[in-house]
Amino acid sequence: MPGSLASIATRPGDPGYEAVRHTYTRPGSPAAVLRVRDEQDIAAALAYARREHLPLTVRSGGHGISGRSTNDGGLVVDLSLLASVTVLDAGSGLVRVGAGARWGDVAAALAPHGLAVSSGDTGDVGVGGLATAGGIGLMSRMHGLTVDQMRAAELVLADGSSVRTDDLHDPDLFWAVRGAGANFGVATAFEFRASSVDGVCVDVSVYDASDTAATLTRWGEAVQASPREVTSFLTLVTGEGGRPVAQAMTVYAGTDLEAASRAVWHLRSVGPLLHNRLSATSYHRLVPAGHQPQRAQQPLSVTRSGLLHRLDTAATQAIAAVAEAAGIVQLRSVGGAVNDMPAAAMAYAHRSQNFSLMAATLPAFASDLDRRWEALTPHIDGLYLSFETRTGTRQLQDAFPGPVLPRLIELKAHYDPEHRFDNNFALPAGPA
Repeated sequence: MPGSLASIATRPGDPGYEAVRHTYTRPGSPAAVLRVRDEQDIAAALAYARREHLPLTVRSGGHGISGRSTNDGGLVVDLSLLASVTVLDAGSGLVRVGAGARWGDVAAALAPHGLAVSSGDTGDVGVGGLATAGGIGLMSRMHGLTVDQMRAAELVLADGSSVRTDDLHDPDLFWAVRGAGANFGVATAFEFRASSVDGVCVDVSVYDASDTAATLTRWGEAVQASPREVTSFLTLVTGEGGRPVAQAMTVYAGTDLEAASRAVWHLRSVGPLLHNRLSATSYHRLVPAGHQPQRAQQPLSVTRSGLLHRLDTAATQAIAAVAEAAGIVQLRSVGGAVNDMPAAAMAYAHRSQNFSLMAATLPAFASDLDRRWEALTPHIDGLYLSFETRTGTRQLQDAFPGPVLPRLIELKAHYDPEHRFDNNFALPAGPA
């Protein structure tokens, strides 16, 4: 290994290797984890991996459910040192964020300026992975997806060159990065147009979900009847004594508790209420970053994803059947500002659906989950790659519908002709 890379490498047997080898869901045994300092380090890593025919994966936070930021016997390009957060223009909300930052740290850095970028629901998620896939967050219905707020991206391409892409510079690349970025390069930084956010109100409700399908149907109706200031995530789990329960975490994008109470009123009648609490807080306190090492601590490593337009009775009955084979089922509301974006604006083209569904289970129960999931497919229109562990033509077609996938394949041939970036839902070399 060249000296410039050896000096930043953590290898088997080195102190600290155990803390950097795994992801949230997947164990790994990479030959080296490279904590890169700049674009030159990344270019050197790409050249070395190519010369030695080594697998190469990229990690921003390692929290991705699909677990694709580690490997066995290859190189991991760890972006955690590229974590700066800079407010470029507080008046317009323009900020620059390193791809290795955690979203919780981004929220904390922007809070003193009254700004926020809607990201995921966990502060330890890395910026790079989420920002190149979509970003379905706790204020999505009000402020859109994370990719919707992106104004520029900086990447190291397969040939080692560094580029800054936006609507005026390499616009095709900028289109591709927002939804399929892992296929095109190593993102090092982004510019976002942050939203003005003084604080949020959070409503946490727990329901008896013994009648799971009816609970889901009523929750879906309540969300769609709510103003776009309301974004709700509903999680199905098993409660005491094996009783199905549903927890809704609902965020009102504003600080007025009375207005929030009125806005979430429909959600109070979703099912028999076991617990409810409405409170006001700052957004950054909602998504703190803990910075604990990833140790493959999440055993539910098989996940399925689907997007739905509505939660009618037929769909919720199928979801209830899926829940019987899953350790966790979560629905995230989208719609609102997410669907204001034209479908052709970027590679993430799902702009008519209102719900994102994720189901996770243990590997031993994957076949049962898939059997039940097939019965759900007539109600699904698309998927979100960050919540899907299967790979293949069908998944790519669902993630990138219609003309999106052929355009991505054409751009892949231009920007990554040797398919160096094929670890994370690889685009094929020819027609899919």
